[in-house]
Amino acid sequence: MEQINANTDETVEVVIERIIPGGLGLAHADSRTVMVALAAPGDRVRVRIDRVKGSVAFASIVEMLEPAAVRVEPPCPYFGRCGGCNFQQLSYQAQLAAKVEIIRDCLRRIAGIADVPPFEITPSPNEWHYRARAQWQYDSVRRRLGYFEANSHRVCDVAECAVLVPELQRDLEVLRERMTQGELPDDARYFRAVVGDDGVSVAAIADQRRRDTRPHTIEGSREITRTIHGERYHLNAESFFQTNNDLLPALIECALGDVHGRKAIELYCGVGLFTVPLARRFERVVAVEDDSDATELARKNLAAAGLSHARVEKSDVGNWVPWKEFNEDFREIDFLLLDPPRAGVESAAIAGMIRAKPARIGYVSCDPATLARDLRKLIAGGYSISSIQAFDMFPQTHHVETVVHLTG
Repeated sequence: MEQINANTDETVEVVIERIIPGGLGLAHADSRTVMVALAAPGDRVRVRIDRVKGSVAFASIVEMLEPAAVRVEPPCPYFGRCGGCNFQQLSYQAQLAAKVEIIRDCLRRIAGIADVPPFEITPSPNEWHYRARAQWQYDSVRRRLGYFEANSHRVCDVAECAVLVPELQRDLEVLRERMTQGELPDDARYFRAVVGDDGVSVAAIADQRRRDTRPHTIEGSREITRTIHGERYHLNAESFFQTNNDLLPALIECALGDVHGRKAIELYCGVGLFTVPLARRFERVVAVEDDSDATELARKNLAAAGLSHARVEKSDVGNWVPWKEFNEDFREIDFLLLDPPRAGVESAAIAGMIRAKPARIGYVSCDPATLARDLRKLIAGGYSISSIQAFDMFPQTHHVETVVHLTG
């Protein structure tokens, strides 16, 4: 093999060994590890070295010498430019296998679990047209609306997105028509949209992209409702809601399992996707959410379901009072459920959970690396994994949802 250096014009021939966390293909050349974008395990390719960090080179495919058996032709015309779907080159079964291996890799390498318990991944009923929630980036100067290009903040102008549900595709077309007419607000940086039973909620968001300035809404979204697994939820585009509605009943059932009892705590509850069914199983539920809009919607969803024995606290999870005062909310907890953002759980929250010693913990994660980091701390605190289950909430991407249950 050729020697790799920091010259970005250099090319090298490699064979892709497997897909690693982050969705890149792993290869080796000489004494360096090579991470290749948009690769498939088994590809023999010539790649260009884009950058080098220590002993790791990051590369792009410039010539396909011998395609892998699992490689397929990406159907999307924006593939390779749009940063949204980086698994379209893989057959669906290969996508699922790669995601299982990504989770295993993180649990072994980051969590330090030598023997990862066997687990399965639940496939998405729809490999395409599954996204019921989206965020579209807007470049008001160049009149572009779509998604960021890979590894950049340039907007890839997208007229049709193959992973959107039809309702969102229609709203994307409406926004694009408004863009051509010059009717979109110039200070908008992105648009959020979510589908409900009664239509689509869309919000225009401004973001000055300064560290001291938070995004704020220019055009507010209307409130809509969505029925999931027999429960009716009020939501809007400005608050988080899961993307793949087809898998939500299975995800909820897995996250809650067979739990029931006197007291449950839920962290990062959002608009109450898990809170409502959780409150049907426990005599008392306390849920915590930092976002003001989501907190109000969660309270509204509990009230609409007649679940007055559950309450929602508006607080940053890491700064929530019971971590410090250890009040009655954190005594004799039967079940603690958490569904944090990609950054995972704050250290203060992990420490509080270990002190509180809930009998069981359910951890719903959208990032295997931060999941593994947090599991390492929980295991060190006396917990053990009782089950793992993965869900392909995001077909055509490297992202995967994982549910882990732990017992103390």
